[in-house]
Amino acid sequence: MDGVLDYNDFAQKAERVVDNVERAVSGKREDVFQAVVALLAGGHVLIEDVPGVGKTLLAKSLARSIRAEFRRIQFTPDLLPADVTGLNVYNQGEGSFEFWAGPVFANVVLADEINRASPKTQSALLEAMEESSVTVDGETRHLPQPFGVVATQNPIEHEGTYPLPHAELDRFMIKMDLGYPDEDAEMDLLKLSRDPSADLSPVLDLEEFLQMRRLVEEVHASEAVLRYVVSVTSATREHPGVFLGASPRASRMLLAASRARAAANGRSYCIPDDVKALALAVLGHRIIPSAEARLVDPSDTDGFVGGAGAVAGGIVREILSSVPVTEAV
Repeated sequence: MDGVLDYNDFAQKAERVVDNVERAVSGKREDVFQAVVALLAGGHVLIEDVPGVGKTLLAKSLARSIRAEFRRIQFTPDLLPADVTGLNVYNQGEGSFEFWAGPVFANVVLADEINRASPKTQSALLEAMEESSVTVDGETRHLPQPFGVVATQNPIEHEGTYPLPHAELDRFMIKMDLGYPDEDAEMDLLKLSRDPSADLSPVLDLEEFLQMRRLVEEVHASEAVLRYVVSVTSATREHPGVFLGASPRASRMLLAASRARAAANGRSYCIPDDVKALALAVLGHRIIPSAEARLVDPSDTDGFVGGAGAVAGGIVREILSSVPVTEAV
């Protein structure tokens, strides 16, 4: 790519990607923006929502928009780790083993209904998500760059599912739910005769996207912003309604996502508003509320309302409203 990318160019390119994806995933601009921010920050996205709201469409549209190789893995109870990572196969003609790469060797990998696979198969993604590599028969192989996982899970049907371990949840930079589209967006969807992502053309190539990723790492974060990030995550560990708070990895991911958001808004520096805008998406799934925090009126037949995710979201909002913001940049 010719020329030197600056943050104004970065913002324009990021907006082009968001606009392009929104042509297929109509009416979900903020969710699309957060997904783009996560990929620009080198993170992964977990989408928890009911079937048919565009989770797969979002992942396909993101990949198509940046000319990335896209692979989809349908997670099922009988899926094996080798079905994800690949395996060594003996070649009789050559008299040696050769590696057959699994679907994880792509730029954007959709892990569809990830909670339907066994914990052993789920764990096959952990090294890929953390190290951008996989180890098969003692040999480590690096994944193509950029690399990002977009995983989905259905919050309604729990038969035959395996809840994601907290260590695996912690690997996802952002967790979101898309929700139902508004009536206008659904009307637009009905006017389409085929997969909306099929008509999308790339607006960036992979090298441009990688250059944007490198620029994200150069976004300045002042001592005040770093202190605010640490104060917010530390508050999740000290909150009386929290059984397990956010880890130091959460602080690192919150800062990385904030840097990407700043760059996507044309700035070379973070501000506290970047942190506040992403704190719920980054921290909510990392918090385990206490039983007392989830407990409601004893007369309630379920004893819980909204689930742990809703309670955790309320705790994050409460923390954001109580932790003082330092305006210094």
